[in-house]
Amino acid sequence: MALADTASDAAPVPGVVAVMLVDHQPRHRAWAWLQLARGGAALAGTPGLRFGKVMGSGEGGGFSMRPSATHLGLVALFDTLAQAQAFLAGPRAQAHRERARHWWTGLLAVTEARGSWDGCAWAPTADAAQEAQESPAQATEFPVAALTRAAIRPARLAHFWRHAPAAQQAVQDAAGCGLAMGLGEAPLLRQCTFSLWRGESDLVAYARGAAHGQAAQAAWRQDYFSESMFVRMRLLASDGQWPRTPQAADAALAPADG
Repeated sequence: MALADTASDAAPVPGVVAVMLVDHQPRHRAWAWLQLARGGAALAGTPGLRFGKVMGSGEGGGFSMRPSATHLGLVALFDTLAQAQAFLAGPRAQAHRERARHWWTGLLAVTEARGSWDGCAWAPTADAAQEAQESPAQATEFPVAALTRAAIRPARLAHFWRHAPAAQQAVQDAAGCGLAMGLGEAPLLRQCTFSLWRGESDLVAYARGAAHGQAAQAAWRQDYFSESMFVRMRLLASDGQWPRTPQAADAALAPADG
C-alpha cells in the first residue's frame, strides 16, 4: 500500500542494510517471541549499528491481521559493509539460523530513500559502487529490493486495512516478484514490507498497477500515515532459502510510485 512522503529534521543517515527473515521451527516459538519482545534491545551494542528493528509478521509470513507464531524479520543499517557482514555472521544471527526451518539474509546498498522511520531518514549508500565491487551480488534474477514502512493513524486504521486484500492479491500475482514478507513493529498500526524484484520495471509495474494505484491515491487523499518511508536498494549478497513469492507470502505495502 502506498506511502506518503514524510521528512525528518535530522540529517539522513547513509549505510549498508542487513536484512534477515526467519521462520522458526514450531518448538522454538517461545524463544522467537522472546526475541520479538526484546525488540531493538536485542541489537544493543552491535558495532556500527545506526538503526535496527526486530519485527513480527502476519500469518504465513505475510501482511495479515492474524499474527504468525514463528515468523520474524530484522532490518538493520550499519556504517560499513564489513560491519553488516560481521553481524550476519555473528552469534545473534546464528542463533536464529539454528532454530529456523526457513531463513534468508541479504546485504543491500540503498539507491533511493524518502521519508523517515522513528525520525531517522536514510540516505543512499556512500560509495555504493565500491561496496558492490567488494561484495559482488551472487547470481540472482532478483537484484532489486524495496522496503516500505508506515505508522498508520488510528483514525484511518479501518480505511487502510480495507485496501489490504486487493493489494495482497496484486503482489501475489505480480510478475518479477521473487520474495516478499510483511512485517510489523506493533499490531495493525506500524507496518513494514520487504520485497525482492527481478528489475526496476517489475517494481514500478506493481506500484502503478490498478489495486496498488487505488490504494496509493486513497492514502494520499485521506492522509493515512503519521510517518512513512520508502527505500529502494540493490542486492549485494544473499544467503539462505525462503519460500518463493507470490505463492508463500503477501504484502499490502509498496512504494507509492516509481
